[in-house]
Amino acid sequence: MEKELKQIKKLLILFMVPFALYLLNLLKIIFIPLVFALFGALLFMPLMRWLNKKGVHNVFGILIVIAIILGGLKISYEVIALSGKELTSAGADFREKFDTKLHVIIEPVMNLAGIHPEEGQSDIGAIMNNEQISANLFGNVGDTLNFTRKFISMLLMTIFFMVLLLAGSMDMQKVMQLLIFKKQFASVKTFMQVEKDILKFIVVKFLLSLFTGIGFSIACYAFDVSFPIFWGLFAFAINFIQMIGSVISVVVLSAFALVEIDNTGTLLFFALSITGVQVLFGAILEPILMGKSFQINTITVLIMLALWGFIWGIPGLILSIPITALLKKIMEQFPGTAVYARIMS
Repeated sequence: MEKELKQIKKLLILFMVPFALYLLNLLKIIFIPLVFALFGALLFMPLMRWLNKKGVHNVFGILIVIAIILGGLKISYEVIALSGKELTSAGADFREKFDTKLHVIIEPVMNLAGIHPEEGQSDIGAIMNNEQISANLFGNVGDTLNFTRKFISMLLMTIFFMVLLLAGSMDMQKVMQLLIFKKQFASVKTFMQVEKDILKFIVVKFLLSLFTGIGFSIACYAFDVSFPIFWGLFAFAINFIQMIGSVISVVVLSAFALVEIDNTGTLLFFALSITGVQVLFGAILEPILMGKSFQINTITVLIMLALWGFIWGIPGLILSIPITALLKKIMEQFPGTAVYARIMS
């Protein structure tokens, strides 16, 4: 009878996991901001506890946190605006050089597609005037506007959920105790460990991504590659996508440098320089600073990136590692799932 009950439980779990993933995808407009808010709240909880010890009322503590968030958003906006000005201030010399190099690269593709520029028309102009390509590009304007609307709504919901969590409207430790653990000690211990690990991950990842972006900007200045601020911002932002982001930033910037740098040796040295920046901060310093916080093997990381990317898209790629670390930490507390946690290590 006992064996039959165990088999029934396993079958139920097998059916429930796909259903749970389906719900996470269906209700992602709620779950994505909630998960971002949870990790954001974990980041500010030490500050809230410190303010409480100093006798600062919870309301004023939340106002301080909101001020910090708004300050961060303001700085982000200014950097993006500066990057936008940098892109729009490109001179005629750059555009002429860019068009010449681009023509050499894409001419075979244009001939294959049957696109032929008219007299005085640039390659980009010919591509944009192509009916099929134009329909695909401008037909997605509505999708872009919809994405912007969703992003703003998710950002506001994230801040709202974070305020609720910091105000104590939802005690995650008690939720873990009621839904997962039976004993208070186990829930408190696991919650504190998760908070410590996630906080360390966020801080280390932010600082290393920041220094990676600065390294990319310095490399662009050193090799006279255009738009150094933009490329630094791009490297910083995409570096939050574990493993894949670092590869994308190096490949995209190297491809752009191909248009600007004529000397093959200089181009190779530039590519090696930005690769070295990624290796230093991503492959050397990050594992050292993270220490034994997560201990998640490469195969698990790739599987989770694919899974959460499929369910939630780009937000899923960013959140995949913290979510995996949280699940692994919970699985370690139960004898039945501890073996899977060890496999993930």
